[in-house]
Amino acid sequence: VAAQKCRKRKLNAILNLEEDVCNLQTQKESLKKEHSQCSKSINQIKQKLNNLYHEIFSRLRDDQGRPVNPRQYVIHCSSNGSVFIIPKHLAKSEQNQDNRKEQKQK
Repeated sequence: VAAQKCRKRKLNAILNLEEDVCNLQTQKESLKKEHSQCSKSINQIKQKLNNLYHEIFSRLRDDQGRPVNPRQYVIHCSSNGSVFIIPKHLAKSEQNQDNRKEQKQK
């Protein structure tokens, strides 16, 4: 009788584990689909942002009325919501300072 009970518990444990495996496989497939959808959304947003960036630069002019070169300048958004056009070399140094501040806070 004890051996029968032991075999029954073992069989139940195996069945529960098999059910868990099936559930996890279903969850994995669901997460893969969600990841794929998120990746597509991110790519669409990146494309829209890129188009917006080019649209903004196509309309910007310097003091002499010449187009602003997007290879030399970047759009910078500050934490208070202000938007600036600054030279790329300044943006990189500012970004490095921000990264250092973040690392110190960690």
